[in-house]
Amino acid sequence: MPERLVRGPVAALAALAAPLAVCAVLLPFRAGLANAAVALVLMVVVVAAAALGRRPAGVLAALSATVWFDFFFTVPYERLDITGGTDVTTAVTLLAVGLAVSQLAARARRLKVVAITDADQLAQIHHAARLARTATSPDAVVECVRVQLVGLLRLRGCRFQYGTLMGHAPRLESDGTLAWGRRTWDVDRLGMPDEDIELRVFGCGRFQGRFLLRPTPGHVPSLQARLVAVTLADQAGAALQPAWRSTAPAS
Repeated sequence: MPERLVRGPVAALAALAAPLAVCAVLLPFRAGLANAAVALVLMVVVVAAAALGRRPAGVLAALSATVWFDFFFTVPYERLDITGGTDVTTAVTLLAVGLAVSQLAARARRLKVVAITDADQLAQIHHAARLARTATSPDAVVECVRVQLVGLLRLRGCRFQYGTLMGHAPRLESDGTLAWGRRTWDVDRLGMPDEDIELRVFGCGRFQGRFLLRPTPGHVPSLQARLVAVTLADQAGAALQPAWRSTAPAS
């Protein structure tokens, strides 16, 4: 099933309906099935809902599974009432484990997204570093990093200026914070300023130039993305360092 079909209302409806459908299939065999076995089957449904949908889908599936387990498989049948102590324990366990599985599935999905993001960003850094070592022209590295910055930070635009520090633009620092004048701009709370932001580039300890970043309104790059941007700028600086050496006067 395409991923877009297991999100939002569709996922919620599927999470609510799937336990009922499974109970309907198992109902003719109720006399010969232990309630613990039914609960295990329903737990598989909850795990599937949590894995394919978001956390709310898993929670809804756990609640639905518990309700229909009570309704169809505990005495008195077809009433939301449980009289047997063992059945109460089974129902409570089904609900508790279902909720826990939903939470774990959501956490695993977040970690997977972070891992994929980290791998992609690491690949970008590796590509820029390799290009900095092998490119015959530093301009090629600068252009590569410029394009990477646009995608990484979702910028409206980005350009590079060689060896100039005109104006007092907001500045992306090496620790990922944003400095504007003498104060630190709270990116997470205030978002990115509606100004070109400079990302300075150094090579061999000398200022080589700066990228001027034009943010997209409403988008707030994460601290991790901003730190990667600084690392990419360092690769441009490494490529510009030989260019500075070749033009520096002989001592």
